[in-house]
This record gives sequence, structure tokens and C-alpha cells, in this order.
Amino acid sequence: MRKKISLLCLMLATIGMLGACSSKSASIGQESETKSLTFVSNFPSDTLDPQLNYTTVRAGIAETLVKVNEQLQIEPWLAKKWKTEDNGTTWIFEIRDGITFQNGKVLNAEAVKHSLERTIKENEAMKSALKMKEMKASGQILTITTTEPLATLPSELVHPNTAIIDVDTSDIKSKPVGTGPFKVASFKPDNEMKVKKYKEYWGGEPKLDEVVLTFNDDENARTSALQSGEADIVYRPAIESLNTLKQDSSIVVDIQPSLRNQMLFYNSRQEAFKDKNVRKAFDVLLNPKDVVDTGLAGQGSPAKGPFLESLDFSNNQKTKTYGPSEAQKYLEKAGYILKDGKAIKNGKQLSFKLVTYPYRPELPLMSQMLQSEAKKIGVKIDIQQVENMDEYMTTKDDWGIVTYSLVTAPRGDAGYFFNALYMEGGAFNVGHFHEPALISIINELNKTVDQKQRNKLARQAGEIAEKETLHSSIVHPNNFVAYKDNVKNWVTTKSEYYVITKDLDVK
Repeated sequence: MRKKISLLCLMLATIGMLGACSSKSASIGQESETKSLTFVSNFPSDTLDPQLNYTTVRAGIAETLVKVNEQLQIEPWLAKKWKTEDNGTTWIFEIRDGITFQNGKVLNAEAVKHSLERTIKENEAMKSALKMKEMKASGQILTITTTEPLATLPSELVHPNTAIIDVDTSDIKSKPVGTGPFKVASFKPDNEMKVKKYKEYWGGEPKLDEVVLTFNDDENARTSALQSGEADIVYRPAIESLNTLKQDSSIVVDIQPSLRNQMLFYNSRQEAFKDKNVRKAFDVLLNPKDVVDTGLAGQGSPAKGPFLESLDFSNNQKTKTYGPSEAQKYLEKAGYILKDGKAIKNGKQLSFKLVTYPYRPELPLMSQMLQSEAKKIGVKIDIQQVENMDEYMTTKDDWGIVTYSLVTAPRGDAGYFFNALYMEGGAFNVGHFHEPALISIINELNKTVDQKQRNKLARQAGEIAEKETLHSSIVHPNNFVAYKDNVKNWVTTKSEYYVITKDLDVK
């Protein structure tokens, strides 16, 4: 950290330049060190509205009723405890005492109710997932009644979009008020945010005084920021820089297997992708090992399904044969004939738009690999990069495939994945598939509390999704973070939900 003279800080502050001096602050009769840290990520944030963006939870501004630990088990957070009645249609949550929002307002069940009401009003996907019929608040007791038995409600309330905020504040998009260890000082959409510690935080005073979070989708720029000393922590530096960073004694590189899956989503509203055999052709066109070696520089593993094989609900998928010749067989089953180097059916070449996005740089590369292999079987793919993939794929139907990086089991359970991808109103049901047998199993999964039975149902659901090739799982990328060796208590979380915490510190 740079050391600055306190008097200079005060002088600069008087002319609106406090941001230029953040490592020292003055106290009566002495100088005291201000602990500041800069974090650079690839998480784009055009809003801090927690109902629309994860950044508010990641930055330690707001919290949810329930959280997930590193063993992927849910545990209490703002809710002290909970229980269910009426076979999972009535849930009773006890909100912790002694918690205040960052504006001093007391957190009670009524405040939680108002926040969750806003969640289901502003976020259609969360409205579908939570299935709320009614909420009642009395003191610290919140009673939620769902439209149907929902064994996974506590798990759903881990989602960052359910973060609890004071809904009466005037500017939720730029300055939401939560209960977390840090409060918003300033925010520039898709550029920079500054947060300062909330001294009265219920979990204990944060160790850092302030954190600067900047957003940059250029992995090389993120790496350079760390090497030059402009950043203390960099989320996902350039893959090719990892070996160099490891050789720098002043930098720590943390690499962990992630819960992500780099996937292909298919759009059944495009005529070609209504045919299962066309989907199967692209399911086997790319060899996942080649994607790991080329697209991820070895930082990942081939995916044999949506979930890591180590998870109990991962279904055992058959070993596949990959490559253009295998893909060609499925195209022939779909009625395509290779003529003059083109896959032809009804006199037209199979062609479509593939959409990807830049802030996961391995995805555009994977898209190019798919495009190259598709050319070998006579398929024409046009690649388009977009900045806001979620908005694009949920509002437009002009694409055939999207490449997407999805955390498939962020709460240590399969329910999120299957509900999000295959149920009506699901956040990622962009393929618009309707498989009655799969929906029936998911409905049963949503009602089932026993974990062994849930795992069995999840495996059955996975088998149907695989048989019908409703999506393609390509690779599980590693998660990697690099930071200066003076940073203390950094944790690279599996869920990627919790980034800036009260315990994060600098020496």
C-alpha cells in the first residue's frame, strides 16, 4: 500500500480529490493507517440492484436469508433458523435480532417481506423459482406460503437476487442499502465501485476500511493491473499468464475446480434445432479434451454432464465418440446430405447464428473451434459477440446456439439447474424445450426433502436431458484468482457468490 501524508489527504479531500489518497487518514493527535484494497474482476455491473445483478452480494453490501458454505451445504445467514409445515408449502423463518441496515434501520420480518416482494415483482425468474403465494410478518418471524410444496425454498433463498435491502431508499440501482459489512460510497456503471466499511455490521467490524472494485472484461488488462501494483486482487487473470505469475514471489495464485460448465444452449424455436439428431451432431462435434487443452490452456476438465462427477447427483453418462465424422452421422439421420461441401436439406444449407460473449474469453475461442469443425461437415456458422448475453438470449430468437458459462450447482443441489433450464419461467430456459417426462421428475424433485431420493431423481432427470440432448456440457473450467502476498483471508469460493467479506484484510 502506498503511504501518504495525512495533511495532504485532508487538503485533497477539500477539493474533491479524496480518491487520490486512500491509504492514510487523520485522527486526533496521530496518524492512523487506512486499510484499502483494489479488486479487479470480469463481472460486468451496469446496476447494483440486487434483484438484477449479483454484485451487491459479491461486494459485501447485501446479504441473503440463507447462504452456502464451501462444503456446498446451506446454513443460516440473516435468518437464524427455519422450519416447514404442511408438507413444504408453509415455511417459517426466524430473522436474527440485532441487525440494522446501513442507514440504521432495524432489520425485522416486515423489512424482509418488503424486500422479497420487490424481488418477485422485479425478477420473473425468481418469481417462478420461489413460487410464493403469501408472506406474513410478525416481529422477527416471517411465514411464507408457496403455491405448491417446495422442499428447496431455503436453497432458493441463497440466490443473490434474493438479497435483502431497504426498499424505501431512493436509488436502489446505484446505492442500495443492505445489511452487509460494506456500504456503497460511489458507483460508475460497468466501470468502478467504491465501498466503505459499515462499522456497526452485525457480524463484527470489517477489517478493511474501503474496497475499490473495478470491472474489466480484458483478461490481459486485469493481469497487468496486478503486475503493476494497481490491483491487489485479480479475478481470472489471463490463463497464459498463470505460470509467470506463479514465479513472482510477491503474488499468490489460487486455482480451484469450479462448479461452472461451459455449455452449448440450443434454441428449439429455430427449425433445425427442433430435431434431436441435429442437436446430437453438435453435442459430439467438439472433443472436450481439445477445448480444455486449447481454449483453457489445461485449466479445466472435460464435462461428462452438467455437474462435476464428484457430486452425488451427477448421472453417469456413456462415453462418447467425438469429431466431424461422428457428427456427420447424426446430420444424415436428420435428413442432411453433404453436397459440394454443404449440408443440404430441402435445398438449403444448414446455417445459423452462434452467439457468445467476451468477458469469458474461452467462450469466443470455443465458438471459433465449433465454427471450424462445423465447416468440415458443411454447416455454416456466423458468430456474433454480445455484451449482455443474458438479455440477448432471453429476448431474441435469431440464434441457433449460444455458448454460455453456467454455475450449475451453486447451492450444492441439482434443483437449481433443472428448474432454471427446463421449467416454464426458468431463468435459463432459453431453449424453450418442453419435455413432459422431465418436467414430471422435476416437479417430484421440488416436493422431495430426503436427500438420497433427491439425488436419485436428479440422476433420472439428467438421463432424460442427456438422451434428448437439450443442452451440451463441454468443459468444467478451473476458477483462478491472483493476489498480492500482503492480502489476508482471501477465499476463492466455489459458488462465486461471496467475494468481499468482513474478514478480508491487508498486512
